[in-house]
Amino acid sequence: MSVYHGHSGLPQAARGAVLALGNFDGVHRGHAAVIAEAKALASDLSARPGAAVFSPHPRLLFQPGAEPFALMSEAQRVRALQAEGAEIIHHIVFDQALSQMSPDAFVEEVLHRGLGAAGVVTGADFCFGKGRAGSADDLHRLCGERGVACRTARAVSIAGAEGKISSSDVRAALRDGDPACAAALLGRPFAIEGAVQTGDQRGRTIGFPTANIALGTYVRPAFGVYATRSRLDNGRTVPGVANLGRRPTVDGTEARLEVHLFDFSEDLYGRTLETELIAYIRPEKKFDGLDALKAQIAADSETARALLAP
Repeated sequence: MSVYHGHSGLPQAARGAVLALGNFDGVHRGHAAVIAEAKALASDLSARPGAAVFSPHPRLLFQPGAEPFALMSEAQRVRALQAEGAEIIHHIVFDQALSQMSPDAFVEEVLHRGLGAAGVVTGADFCFGKGRAGSADDLHRLCGERGVACRTARAVSIAGAEGKISSSDVRAALRDGDPACAAALLGRPFAIEGAVQTGDQRGRTIGFPTANIALGTYVRPAFGVYATRSRLDNGRTVPGVANLGRRPTVDGTEARLEVHLFDFSEDLYGRTLETELIAYIRPEKKFDGLDALKAQIAADSETARALLAP
């Protein structure tokens, strides 16, 4: 797989792909349908299937003070797009200049001349150009004028849900403490990835050492305790239990993820851990001292083991 940043000065090998186009935050099942349509069109045109994603997310430009909302890191997005079949990925830099492009200029300068797209696929609600003035129908027309094939992917929904799947639905499920719903929308469990940081090491003193990971730009799921599965940088997956929140028992202030891995004793400091939130066990709460906290973690661990059992 090839990954490129920017839309100008690209080598010939980076051009000529059929591109699924969008933000693709979460790469949920609706996004997967867009990529699948891009793969089908690429097959028709004997071209490589790929994806063109905006980076950073446009919301960061238009709402710089917005609460953290990301469903995945850039590295996770690349891996997820690759897993869906994208062979080439273009990161279109979303800056002030791009935000002011008209729909016609975006198609001409970015898609046609810049990326040399053989085809483009979006969802039906795709909007682009200054003020979101361009629609999916406009994209079809503007691409057609330049000989660029264009298709619109079908909307995807799941049983029991209203309307199509959206990244907003995933965020809402996580904030409601429903990781199972989020996983159904995504097609995989929601996961937080980051380098393990040195914490206060208080967990060691009560027999439950934790790997501490900053939440950064990730959306904040409901604070509380979760049954988890964590993937190490060597590919090994380890079950565990995690607290996501501010740790009120020890007067914590910064929200973070603290993961206790079951039956695990390796040093993880500085290593990258990707932790899936599998099931919500209970809300975060303040306990009367470390002994009470220790007893509750033991109980939470037993609950998590049961939830994660094959």
